[in-house]
Amino acid sequence: MAQSTSTTHSLERTINMSVVAADVEKDVAARLVKMARTIKMPGFRPGKVPMKLVQQQFAAQARSEAFTEAVQMQFGNVVREQKLRVAGNPRIEPLESAEPGQVAFTATFQVYPDIELADLSDATLEQAVLPVGDSEVEKTIEVLRKQRVTYSLADKKAAKEDRLTIDFRGTQEGVPFDGGVAEDFPLVLGAGSLLPEFEASLEGMAQGESKSFPLTFPDDYQAKDLAGKTVQFEVTLKAVEAPQLPAIDEEFARSLGVPSGDVSLLKADVRTNLEREVKKRLHARVKNEVMNLLLEKHTFDVPTSLCEQESHRLAEEALSNLASRGMNVKDIPVEPTWFLAQAERRVRLGLLVAEAVKKHELYAKPEQIRAVVEEQAQSYEDPADVVRWYYSDTQRLAQVEAMVVEDNVVDWVLANVKVTPKTVEFDELMASN
Repeated sequence: MAQSTSTTHSLERTINMSVVAADVEKDVAARLVKMARTIKMPGFRPGKVPMKLVQQQFAAQARSEAFTEAVQMQFGNVVREQKLRVAGNPRIEPLESAEPGQVAFTATFQVYPDIELADLSDATLEQAVLPVGDSEVEKTIEVLRKQRVTYSLADKKAAKEDRLTIDFRGTQEGVPFDGGVAEDFPLVLGAGSLLPEFEASLEGMAQGESKSFPLTFPDDYQAKDLAGKTVQFEVTLKAVEAPQLPAIDEEFARSLGVPSGDVSLLKADVRTNLEREVKKRLHARVKNEVMNLLLEKHTFDVPTSLCEQESHRLAEEALSNLASRGMNVKDIPVEPTWFLAQAERRVRLGLLVAEAVKKHELYAKPEQIRAVVEEQAQSYEDPADVVRWYYSDTQRLAQVEAMVVEDNVVDWVLANVKVTPKTVEFDELMASN
């Protein structure tokens, strides 16, 4: 039975409990009898091992299992009786002071915070808007043209957007440094593949020309031994290639999936896809604004156990992403502590969203889930097949359901705050992650 419950921190609880030793020993004996029926030992047939040997070999295991089960049952009973919302796993430790015939222990754990949703009626929030017009369609087609650019040798001086082939040699106090020497190195001038100061020094050079110039690395440069240091570069420009953008014609339209080559159909497809992408980005932006507002309006302690769990999950996710890029993650130290701030934000938002959903019944409806699945499927060649793929796996559907729930919370917040529309620039929106 529970002997005492105490609060050691705003969210931390400690419960001292005990179980009857005789009951534990009775369970131990029953477990040993059950083990004896199937245990195999050299020199004995299955089920014929003497109980004394079974006890010698497996008594410690049986006692550990019996005690663990008794503790879990007792802890669960107390949690239900006191209506505690436990966050994470309890830490169980033995207690020396126990009544005769009792085994005492203490359980230390954290509980979920009680959250009172704030009144948002006086809050204001900017909601980004962007109508998709002809200008945005033309800009997108221009991006598609640049993605299909070709290059041809040109008798001209190097300028931005030209593709250059260079040899370079960097030295620090006359000594070459790692990564500072290359031959036949290709780069598109102005694309940012090298430091801006380096690329700027190449502008105006002619094919066959060599040039020497100093360069100071930024203080936050990834190679720590070069950060903030000034080095000398010698560069030879071996080739200049000018960009050639494809014409907006039938061939271009066919290359983008319009079988007829009709440019007007291409523009219509681009507009449809662009409207879908703009809608997604605008929604992501307002969702981020809503979540920031919720964090700003609510202050409460969060269970550190949940933050630690989430930081470990984020660390594993980071390693998985690196591994998917072909990197050997065994040589990459990734510490969960690096993700604690991000983990705390996620846990805090998760608790706020859960409270809003519970209080205002913002649960996902089947028709909402279906609508999201069908909308996402529209960007694929066979939407019906994608819909079937989602509905064939409950885990995939659960992910969509979580998205719908968050969207419901966003809609609830927008309905309860003062919203000011704000038109954003197309280039700025499309450049954002």
